[in-house]
Amino acid sequence: MRGEVKKLLVINPNSNKEVTRGIDAALDPLRATGGCIDVVGLEGTPRGIESQLDVDTVSVPLANEVRAQRESYDAFVVACFSDPGLHGAREVTPKPVIGIAAAGLLTALNLGNSVGVISILAASIPRHWRMYRAMGISERLAGDIPVGASVAELADDSSMGERMLAVGKRLVAQEGADVLVLGCAGMARYREPLERRLGVTVVDPTQAAVSTALGAALLGYRTL
Repeated sequence: MRGEVKKLLVINPNSNKEVTRGIDAALDPLRATGGCIDVVGLEGTPRGIESQLDVDTVSVPLANEVRAQRESYDAFVVACFSDPGLHGAREVTPKPVIGIAAAGLLTALNLGNSVGVISILAASIPRHWRMYRAMGISERLAGDIPVGASVAELADDSSMGERMLAVGKRLVAQEGADVLVLGCAGMARYREPLERRLGVTVVDPTQAAVSTALGAALLGYRTL
């Protein structure tokens, strides 16, 4: 029904409960809109989506989760920067299914001229650039630089904040980025401290995707 959002389901495709809790906490400001936002992880999937094989592995379980919940929610968000299983999930429901990578990048492109991405592992970078080229936005990317950490290591606040800050400084000062995107759903807790210390807008892609999904559901849009 247009004009009313009942429920939105955010799916973390990995099985890392700490990441799922971090995503859930980062979405609290958006719950003030009146929408009900639930966050779940998937059981039996990798603890981090760090390779193309991981992306392929979670695609079917993710589509199955959307299929199982399609009558209970008004929109869905795939909370992984590789947008795994996105198109398969869209085949099992007419309701909006939004990937955080596309939503985060398009949000950043509306907020700045040159986008930098803070990623997790060097092995992720070729996969990301395939996506940037497919989206036709590679010329607007200042760079994509990894912090050299696994998804599980992102929970280590004592060192990870400084490592991400160093990458952010490099993207801004050396690569010319004027807006940054966090290249992993597990980085949500670092957005505000990075923004304060770097002096540029930092986009958490899950927040961006939830905002997009809520708007799509309110307006009666669908994804194909």
